[in-house]
Amino acid sequence: MRRGFLLQWTVPSDDCPKCEASGGQCRYANNGTGFSCHCSGGVYPEKCGGSTRIKTIFIIVGAVLGAGAIFLFVFFVLHQRKKKKQAIASNEFMRSGSSMTTYSKDLELGGSPHIFTFEELEVATDGFSASRELGDGGFGTVYKGKLKDGRVVAVKRLYKNNYRRVEQFLNEVDILSRLLHQNLVILYGCTSRMSRDLLLVYEFIANGTVADHLHGSRSAERGLTWPLRLNIAIETAEALAYLHAVEIIHRDVKTTNILLDNSFHVKVADFGLSRLFPLEVTHVSTVPQGTPGYVDPVYHQCYKLTDKSDVYSFGVVLVELISSKPAVDMSRSHSEINLANMALNRIQNHEVVQLVDPELGYDTDPETKRTIDRVAEVAFQCLQMERDLRPSIKEVVEILTCVRDGDCRAKSMKKKASQKDDVHLLTEGLQFSPDSVIHRFHSQSTNHSVASNASGL
Repeated sequence: MRRGFLLQWTVPSDDCPKCEASGGQCRYANNGTGFSCHCSGGVYPEKCGGSTRIKTIFIIVGAVLGAGAIFLFVFFVLHQRKKKKQAIASNEFMRSGSSMTTYSKDLELGGSPHIFTFEELEVATDGFSASRELGDGGFGTVYKGKLKDGRVVAVKRLYKNNYRRVEQFLNEVDILSRLLHQNLVILYGCTSRMSRDLLLVYEFIANGTVADHLHGSRSAERGLTWPLRLNIAIETAEALAYLHAVEIIHRDVKTTNILLDNSFHVKVADFGLSRLFPLEVTHVSTVPQGTPGYVDPVYHQCYKLTDKSDVYSFGVVLVELISSKPAVDMSRSHSEINLANMALNRIQNHEVVQLVDPELGYDTDPETKRTIDRVAEVAFQCLQMERDLRPSIKEVVEILTCVRDGDCRAKSMKKKASQKDDVHLLTEGLQFSPDSVIHRFHSQSTNHSVASNASGL
């Protein structure tokens, strides 16, 4: 034993190579357990690490599946919570006034407006093809489409990233579905507010916007003569007067929201910002919204919205019709970037000729000069900083109609024969300082002075 001995043993198993290759030692017992692979980490039936590797794989797969399940659960919970908040917000908004409740009932009862499916509008616009785009607005993209019944329509698809899109959607549907006026765009219908996308379907107006013709893509056509522009001003004012009469403030009056048909008749559009207001309420308090260059400056200061805010915006539209210039142009001098400021300065300094589009014939046609001068005065009144100094939109309609029809002189002299100052203004054209206009507003009670100027023009 001290000299040692050699023991030879034959293991009756073909699995030794696997065991030894894995770093283990073959063992064989006669006690019935048979072959086993002895490793530093334990005893295994075939080779070292065989079951450890499998166990590791199971652990990894289990961990991944578990993490995925947790992620899906969290995502589901957050999604449900978001949907619940949106539903609550929408319901609260709909409950905030009888108008929204009425619209909700209309949807439930299948009444007006007509409810389109997302799929049929997708087909109508060729899958909202880029080639069908008519333009982008503040709240969505407008596409040209054709319905199964053959009607050509404009489909507005509201932006998904606009957190107030449900409110704006319901607002526009509710307002347009209750209105009927020849100078307001017709709403054919919409999708359900629970649809995949919020879509509004309008009549298609083929001749673009007033902005397109004044200083946009169609300006080179020079299709808007001064008589057409004056008629556009009157029809737009008539549409706004109708809205104000039924207690609606448009809130976003601008030339891009004034559409023209093939006969250059007006269709006022885009009521996403509009508000219903009761007659006994003098203003609506809200966060400032609208388009730079058109927004009532008082609105920015106190967040109070009145029908006179629409009058201010319409005053900017009048100046655009006179000048063919955009409401805001950063290439102009600092004091004239805002067209309203430019107009006030030019009219105040008796420089209307510098404001007028030279293509309109202001210097060559006396009648054109007369009517442009009158419209410039109306614009000056609409753009007054103090709201009480602005005329109502109804008075603006009367003034502009009087200017177009050319019977202002007779009417005014019949009603105001005793007021020599007003008669003098009529006979002298725009040969007066707008300071006198403001003075006349201050010298009388607000309502009386505005009315006298309306009839005096």
